[in-house]
Amino acid sequence: MEKLTIESFKVIGISVRTTNKNNQVAKDIGDLWGRFINDKVLEAIPNKIDNTIYSIYTDYESDHTKPYTTILGCKVKNLDTIPVGMVGKSIKGGNYVKFSTKGDLMKDLVINKWFEIWEMDLNRLFTADFEVFGEKAQNPADAEIDILIAIK
Repeated sequence: MEKLTIESFKVIGISVRTTNKNNQVAKDIGDLWGRFINDKVLEAIPNKIDNTIYSIYTDYESDHTKPYTTILGCKVKNLDTIPVGMVGKSIKGGNYVKFSTKGDLMKDLVINKWFEIWEMDLNRLFTADFEVFGEKAQNPADAEIDILIAIK
């Protein structure tokens, strides 16, 4: 776990409103990734800074036990042009803790790390938390993913 300060950024992508209740999140985010890949969303995002994919958890109703929005997208230079069917969001910067997890994405790598995070006393803000799927995530069988959690 590493503490750091994140600069504000903008993202464009596709989104779903979901909940962790009854493991609904697994279906919803799986479907969101399917849409992201099948609809070639990465290629359709305008003004993107690079091809790093962000999975952002935001608009929390209260905490991780209540509904929230997941956005799958990329950092962009601006939100001037948001394609139909996509959303744009400004993510406020601030204090974060970073966790890294490494292994096989098909073997619940990310959700297992979230199970650990949910049990921790992190003094979370529940503003915007996110996963970063960058260059180290290209090989799904041996991926390294960073998870950043907004803290007070």
